[in-house]
Amino acid sequence: MIIKSYEISKKKVDNFKFFLFYGENQGYKEESIKLIVKKDEVVSYYYENEIFNNVDQFTETLVTKSFFENKKLIVVKKATDKILTLIESLFKKELEDVKIILVADELTKKSKLRNYFEKDKNLLCSAFYPDNYQSLIFIVNDFLRNNKIEISREIINLIIERSQGSRLHLKNELEKIRNYSLNKKTINLNDVKTLSNLNDNYQVSELVDNCLAKNKIKLTKILNENNLSNDEVIKIIRVFLSKAKRLYEIKKNTNDVNIDSAINSFKPPIFWKDKDLVKKQINNWTLKSIKLLLIETNRTEYLVKKNFSNSLKILLDFIYKQTNSISN
Repeated sequence: MIIKSYEISKKKVDNFKFFLFYGENQGYKEESIKLIVKKDEVVSYYYENEIFNNVDQFTETLVTKSFFENKKLIVVKKATDKILTLIESLFKKELEDVKIILVADELTKKSKLRNYFEKDKNLLCSAFYPDNYQSLIFIVNDFLRNNKIEISREIINLIIERSQGSRLHLKNELEKIRNYSLNKKTINLNDVKTLSNLNDNYQVSELVDNCLAKNKIKLTKILNENNLSNDEVIKIIRVFLSKAKRLYEIKKNTNDVNIDSAINSFKPPIFWKDKDLVKKQINNWTLKSIKLLLIETNRTEYLVKKNFSNSLKILLDFIYKQTNSISN
């Protein structure tokens, strides 16, 4: 049975024992899991591949009760269609005092696992799509109101932009602001940059922006001044992906309005200091070349994950290729 992600907190789901949460929004999925967990439930986390290393042991864990464990909630991460046969078997066993939440990445409409959960009224299936500006601004305003904190619209927009669409990052930064506000009545932009990770995020953002703007001299300077490590590569690639998607949306809108209007109307608002750089990006890329960039960015992430020890070289090759590319 399909249920909207925002309905999980409103509808009664206590009677359900099998859940499927899929989609890109990892932070929202984690929040929803916490809503389902009850105080008397013992929560255990598994990755799908761990389960298949010893299926019999996993099944035995579900059916065996200890004196101290009354109820169990099992969270299976990175779930795929591979686990469907096992879930069908467990569902037929009608396990007592056991809940299972499958957490998956994107699942297409052809997914057998997704279809199985969507069609059975005794199973709950929910999609978690990426946050947009409206959902993130709602989170910020709700947090500030509940904690009686006042900050400027400029700070709010900056935090949202630097969170790169991740509510996890956004909430981490808001918590830092809340802790800081306990000892200080007013908070300005410099305070926020100092106490948060925004400075580090800005360095990555600046690197990506100058690559997309094809500012070779500035880009070389940034790379020379920062000792990048393999651990930072995935973070940089994710920023590339986010910026490329933003560039595509703005470029698409320039067919109807001029560049300045397209930039000014974009949500979340682009920080005023970045607008000239974004304008240069728009002039340097066509819609076709941005689509190719998105494909190449995803391919680079795949190569990095496959060859982590060589990830920095892979990233730098990708960066220099984009900087030197000619859009047509």
